[in-house]
Amino acid sequence: MDLTDLTIKQVGQGLRDKNFSVLELTKAHLEKIKKEDKDINAFLTLCEDKALEKAKEIDKIIASKKKIPLLAGILAAVKDNILVKGTRATAGSKILKNYIAPYNATCIKKLEKQGVIILGKTNLDEFAMGASTENSAFGPTKNPKDLTRVPGGSSGGSAAAVAKNFCHFALGSDTGGSIRQPASFCGIVGLSPTYGAVSRYGLIALTSSLDQIGPITKTVEDCKIIFDIIKGRDEMDSTSVNDELLVDSDIETVKGLVIGIPKEYFIEGIDKGVLDLVKQAINKYEKLGAKIKEIHLPLTKYAVACYYIINPSEASTNLARYDGIKYGLSQSNKELLDVYLDSRGAGFGDEVKRRIIIGTFALSSGYYEAYYLRAQKVRQLIKKDFEKAFSEVDVIFTPTAPTPAFKLEEKTENPLEMYLADIFTAPVKLAGLPAISVPCGETNNLPVGLQIIGKSFKDDKIIKIARFLEK
Repeated sequence: MDLTDLTIKQVGQGLRDKNFSVLELTKAHLEKIKKEDKDINAFLTLCEDKALEKAKEIDKIIASKKKIPLLAGILAAVKDNILVKGTRATAGSKILKNYIAPYNATCIKKLEKQGVIILGKTNLDEFAMGASTENSAFGPTKNPKDLTRVPGGSSGGSAAAVAKNFCHFALGSDTGGSIRQPASFCGIVGLSPTYGAVSRYGLIALTSSLDQIGPITKTVEDCKIIFDIIKGRDEMDSTSVNDELLVDSDIETVKGLVIGIPKEYFIEGIDKGVLDLVKQAINKYEKLGAKIKEIHLPLTKYAVACYYIINPSEASTNLARYDGIKYGLSQSNKELLDVYLDSRGAGFGDEVKRRIIIGTFALSSGYYEAYYLRAQKVRQLIKKDFEKAFSEVDVIFTPTAPTPAFKLEEKTENPLEMYLADIFTAPVKLAGLPAISVPCGETNNLPVGLQIIGKSFKDDKIIKIARFLEK
């Protein structure tokens, strides 16, 4: 038995049947990471000693025949912009390369309470700004399916770790598509929950009105298991929602389900292989009794432009705290202004600097109304577009990304081309809706994801609908 090739459910069953110990399971994964991650670069920090110590503790509980927590012995990787107490949290940036998290993010507290063992922190685009994990200050992550290609971004390290069987699941964060797009590129499952469904406490902020933590898993079933643990109200995050809003769906069949197919997401320019596989997935649902209805989301074409005003604007504000004074990289200098300039100049990479400049300009006097305020108005119109569509359909199906994983360095010289990788995922975030990417096949040996979009707080419903395709 290959202990690294198991799902969360299979691990739980294996531990109950005493087929292996938690220590054996943990050692097998750590050995695999040490041996194979040099080619992938999924991990920035490995928590080997802590993981082995916790594995021994859980084995003792199992041996004493005491009741064990739900996820005892399950191994996780965590995107390096989510805080794990006592562990380095770099956000993929030089400016935080020696920062040690002083507390746990709420989602980490919830997972550790259930017995999850954290193996390490994963690579990402710096401060989650990117769609390829090439913007990391610690080198790019490579796609396990093809080492010449990107794993997607910004949660590329987490997606690669799951796809390579380095862990049972990973946590990522999704601001414009950073969970779903890498899940699509790596052939796994990624859920971007409704905004507020999962606490953001302990997530290093990028765009506060868009950021959301979510699970990246091997199966849809595993996705539901993790989401059910991390979701819910948190007094430390005023934007988190009450648990009663996140009720389980009673859907048992897709018969009679009305699936919306937006005309604007099936246009020229999409890779033919992606288009064919997504259409085949839609046909499978139709054969199961679902009704397919063409819909229109006409403001989709403005979503990327809107997103790339709101994102840099909020990012420039959130990143103002990295000034070389309280924490992070500090370039010593006699003059205070030089400390600010030198620390930020040395600590931030090109993409971060680009977005800070754009965002500061968009928020500046005389331009705020023309850019940021107008983008927020367009955002509301995009949200109304979705509301109108959901008055006619139950869920919406689209490709997760317009192409499969692209080559390393293919888009690094053209930021605009890189931004367009979010064209199908960003609108969902602007509307605050839940969406899941589920594998629907391969084109030229590269995975393709189907994106299932639901109404606000109908996260459980889209997860269950995704399971029909997985089955």
